[in-house]
Amino acid sequence: MSIQDLVNEYKYKIELHAHTSPCSGCSEIPPEKIIEILAAKGYHAVMITNHFYPGGSFMKAEDPVGEYLRDFYAAKEAGEKAGMKVYMGAEYRFSENSNDYLVIGVNEAFLRETVTRLDMGIDAFYKEYHRDSLLILQAHPFRNGMTPVDPASLDGVESMNLHPHHNSRVSVTSSYQKEHNFPVVTIGSDLHHWGHEGHAATRTKILPENEAALVSLLRSRDYLFEIGGAVMFPYLYF
Repeated sequence: MSIQDLVNEYKYKIELHAHTSPCSGCSEIPPEKIIEILAAKGYHAVMITNHFYPGGSFMKAEDPVGEYLRDFYAAKEAGEKAGMKVYMGAEYRFSENSNDYLVIGVNEAFLRETVTRLDMGIDAFYKEYHRDSLLILQAHPFRNGMTPVDPASLDGVESMNLHPHHNSRVSVTSSYQKEHNFPVVTIGSDLHHWGHEGHAATRTKILPENEAALVSLLRSRDYLFEIGGAVMFPYLYF
């Protein structure tokens, strides 16, 4: 099989790390527009991973989770019109430090259960909420201000974070993932700004129907990484 045949087989493109405005104050892209620009780059799906942390502006609302999910539901509606899948995700941060964690497989009920528990820290969070239907990954663990945590409190890491305004030290993270043999590793553009779309994609043979199917796919490790059009094999070590 040629490389091109392989790319053709893994034909679906998914963005697993994207932020929208106004939910994530650091993003400048409205939810409807994030669908538009990703669709123009040939993506078939996106996971909205807005920041879920004690300092979020949504926390001041009477219904914090309802406010937090406004952007997600707007993106989902736009995705349905454009023929793009939109998955609910969240980038958690606990009060113990500045670390970020991509939590995949969340739903509204889970967010409502945990919104008042963001002081518990990653070790306690993982111990209580670790389950087969959920993935808890440390995002960009070697970026400035981040502290790698006990691998026993993680399902994996975001080994390739392609945000162009940050040095996420992806080579260090790649060595780290090999050392600890994490069950799951991911890639993401960490999309916040116009013109940064399309830096990274997860390429798959099938397009997951929902968040549960996305978790199952990632646990299967049957996918490729794409960076700027170049394909990588996330679990092939030498």
